[in-house]
Amino acid sequence: MSLSLLQLTPAIGAIVENIDLSKPLSAEIRAAVSDALVTHQVLFFRGQDITSQQQRDFAALFGDLHIHPIYPQVPGVAEIIVLDTQVTDVRDNAIWHTDVTFIETPPLGAVLAARKLPHTGGGTIWASGSTAYESLSAPLRSALDGLTATHEFIKSFPVERFGKGPQALALWEKARKDNPPVSHPVVRTHPVTKRKSLFVNEGFTTRINELEAAESEAVLRLLFAHLAKPEHSVRWRWQEGDVAFWDNRSTLHYAVDDYRPAHRIMHRATIMGDRPY
Repeated sequence: MSLSLLQLTPAIGAIVENIDLSKPLSAEIRAAVSDALVTHQVLFFRGQDITSQQQRDFAALFGDLHIHPIYPQVPGVAEIIVLDTQVTDVRDNAIWHTDVTFIETPPLGAVLAARKLPHTGGGTIWASGSTAYESLSAPLRSALDGLTATHEFIKSFPVERFGKGPQALALWEKARKDNPPVSHPVVRTHPVTKRKSLFVNEGFTTRINELEAAESEAVLRLLFAHLAKPEHSVRWRWQEGDVAFWDNRSTLHYAVDDYRPAHRIMHRATIMGDRPY
């Protein structure tokens, strides 16, 4: 079956209309959502009244769910992390990042639900890594193909912010030990479309392995700026009841931190993926 979709930009983003995520989805609708996700890279659902359990169950239709090593969880629903600006320092979300690339098999995608929103501000921007790759010059694309980069947990989760107090420090030490630095391709091939994407991000990528340190720094700086170009992105202004579902294999996002001291709470379910190639 086909979905009712409103495309938002040529590069990325679509609104899915007339679906109630609080109810079980048929196999046909689930497949249509999966196809739309691959095509549009981030999907938005308006007017959803879903519980944390229903959010978890929707996300679980698309794969096993990740348990985050640091962020707090919804009581009784460990698969849903809580991004609450009055509880946790979430500055690591206010940079361009792809979720949890510090593991060997980064997430396929994530489902984010708005729980408490500021009166104004607090939007989120998503960028297409595939559009960004394709808009590079052919010589630069050729130079990047085959390179690898290191991704590190501690870049976005430094001990000085997430290890305050004995309990938090013990949790951070375990997370650091369980998540040593990993390497991923600088250019990733999508397992479904075979479309290539830039797969580096400010949140977790620390260096390009095959380059000298100064070269790596310069190339990453260029790529981070290129990925953030407005023509590669879509900006979403959250409303009560909004849910976003994005393909983490081919996108980055940035939670705009422009609303302080207002309070913002978001709940995220993260879907496990496979090893990038």
